[in-house]
Amino acid sequence: MSGWAGIFCDRACILGEGPAAHPGLGRLYWLDILGKHLCERPFSGGSTTLHDLPVMASMVARVDDATLLLGAEDGLYLRDIASGRMRLLTALEADRPETRSNDGRVHPSGALWLGTMGKHAEHGLGAIHWFFRGEVRTLFTGLTIPNAIAFTADGGSAVFADSDVGTIWRVATDPATGLPTGDRQVFVTIPASEGAPDGAVIDADGLVWNARWGGASLDAYAPDGTRVRSIAMPARQVTCPAFIGPDADTLVVTSATEGLDPDRSDDRFAGRTFTVPVKVKGRFEPAVRVE
Repeated sequence: MSGWAGIFCDRACILGEGPAAHPGLGRLYWLDILGKHLCERPFSGGSTTLHDLPVMASMVARVDDATLLLGAEDGLYLRDIASGRMRLLTALEADRPETRSNDGRVHPSGALWLGTMGKHAEHGLGAIHWFFRGEVRTLFTGLTIPNAIAFTADGGSAVFADSDVGTIWRVATDPATGLPTGDRQVFVTIPASEGAPDGAVIDADGLVWNARWGGASLDAYAPDGTRVRSIAMPARQVTCPAFIGPDADTLVVTSATEGLDPDRSDDRFAGRTFTVPVKVKGRFEPAVRVE
């Protein structure tokens, strides 16, 4: 198991999640779900800008160079980058105050998969929804903590997880729409003693890079589900990776302080966002198609 390279952002998030690159602006955006912040930092470093949010949001995607889409506790919002103004685009489980959004990714077609879950991780309240050009469909229900949503570069398959049961599934998808075209199959099962699968990305070679919550590790899986690499991380509760840099060849990973002792003396880097010491053939997510 190789070690980690450095700290991308030293700010400690309560629940850092949902990192996504905006290659046109050369910036990484990510969320502190429980802190109600959108975080922003250039690929090249510098200061991190915190934007206060009126709702708990968990994932971010680019629409264009002027607009972001945020997945939040009551729906999908468009956020003007320059002014910070937010507008509700589509309500999602707005009639269920006990749930919030969680992990999400954009399919190569421009469709979005977004997970929802109970605010206290209540068993079976989670689901994964599909959004594309204004339409919403529910794809999977009965989950508890939906995570690890990621897509292959050709759009032909997806992975997703339920952290509560330690399982990542793989399912075929329509490259044109991002909708499932078959039944899900078990891809990876992680024993509870080793942690739980959290967020994931898939690189251009088809490797699935998964943050292992509770395991202080970023793991890489081959397309057949074989774990081919594990990189030790300096925080136990790592949450989600993303590709950054002009060539998308650098991995960053968010983390969380949620549930830890206030002094975190045994996990002093908890909540930070880290860079990873491997060069990868990453790729940027496409813009989400809102219309």
